[in-house]
Parts: sequence; C-alpha cells; structure tokens
Amino acid sequence: MIGTDSNHYRVVAESLAGEKEVDEQTFSSLAVLSEKLERLKQLDDVFSGVAFSSAVEKLLTQKDLLAVS
Repeated sequence: MIGTDSNHYRVVAESLAGEKEVDEQTFSSLAVLSEKLERLKQLDDVFSGVAFSSAVEKLLTQKDLLAVS
C-alpha cells in the first residue's frame, strides 16, 4: 500500500517538475490523493487547514478545463 501511495506522489511531483507529461495518469493520481486528503480532514479538525500547494491546485484547474473542452 505504501509503495502505491508513494507512486501517486511521484507521478504528481514529476508532472509538476516538468519531468513527466501531464496526462491521465497525473489526473488519476491527483484524484487518489484528493480522496486521501479529504479522508484526512474528516479524521480530526486539526487537519482542516491541510491543503494542496498552489501548483497542485493549478493542475486540478487544468483538469477541469480539459473536461469542459
């Protein structure tokens, strides 16, 4: 399980760094990490301020724009 999780982080990190093309795999990994973030926030209010970086938020916006096109 941990290996799979780190793979999602790696895919997103490489996409952000320009080492990997932003593609369906990137958006799939973002979806998994978004779900994990939401579950973390539900665990305790102390996690309510945890959020993605502005670069990740920008990627999520790109996904939404591609879906509309």
